[in-house]
Amino acid sequence: MADNTDEYAAQDQRIRERLDRIGRKIMIMSGKGGVGKTTVTVNLANALVDMGCRVGVLDTDLHGPNVAVMFGCKDAKLFSDDGATFIPIEPRKGLKVMSLAFALEDPDAPVIWRGTLKNSAIRQFIGDVDWGELDYLLIDTPPGTGDEQLTVCQTIPELTGSIIVTTPQEVAVLDARRSVNFSRKLGVAIIGVIENMSGLVCPHCGKEIPLFGKGGGRKMCQDMHVPFLGAIPMEVGLPEAEDSGVAWVEQAGHPSADALKAIANEINSGTACSTARDTSFLGTPSCRPSACASCTSDCPSRKK
Repeated sequence: MADNTDEYAAQDQRIRERLDRIGRKIMIMSGKGGVGKTTVTVNLANALVDMGCRVGVLDTDLHGPNVAVMFGCKDAKLFSDDGATFIPIEPRKGLKVMSLAFALEDPDAPVIWRGTLKNSAIRQFIGDVDWGELDYLLIDTPPGTGDEQLTVCQTIPELTGSIIVTTPQEVAVLDARRSVNFSRKLGVAIIGVIENMSGLVCPHCGKEIPLFGKGGGRKMCQDMHVPFLGAIPMEVGLPEAEDSGVAWVEQAGHPSADALKAIANEINSGTACSTARDTSFLGTPSCRPSACASCTSDCPSRKK
């Protein structure tokens, strides 16, 4: 038992050393599966890199690790120089990625893990990966509010905040509300909500079709007093680009790419809040990235 305790404490120290070299740590959540959370994570990462930021993406969706496919590095394998520290995959300059997909010999093999194994893997991905100096660590989580999200919050108490992805559909919005309340209960500031699949852009006439409705995410933000970061329309061609590992935000002439870049710009140009900020802002219309400019707390996540 003593050995296990000592190892856990040593890992805690490694985690702290890694995180101290990273600026903003943002958890990206969705209450419901299939809303395009990983799509948002991957495209925000690429957009931030295009702005000159150093970005890391940690894939904690251990049962469905799809980040590697969307970054075009699905055939990459985990590597360690010393057998103890893992080197993240770099699909492009300025971007580092870590996913369980890099450790699976058979991509079709299911990951049949209980909570303890998942928690240990996430801690290892933070403490035993050489992330280096980063401006952002985007943490892609599975749907829901379970083990993975709890482990992230407990392992990174200085988490800058959460971004919640939903579609306009009522059943997705209902689950997104649970993600909002999860963040509040754990004291994680809510950077904002993104409404994905907000209408389908017809490739022939350019008209927008409200396939899953429209405006549900924005209305939820008004009801719950959380920031609305933007709406991203659906487009023909996006799924194929993701399967091919193409950076969609770099494709010109696409409304969804423009929307993603605008959201990334708001996140990067704002001063995103963290749990260390003046908590009187939490849950009010003032709790948005730009609000931190007037925050008087000693917040480690505020941009200098």
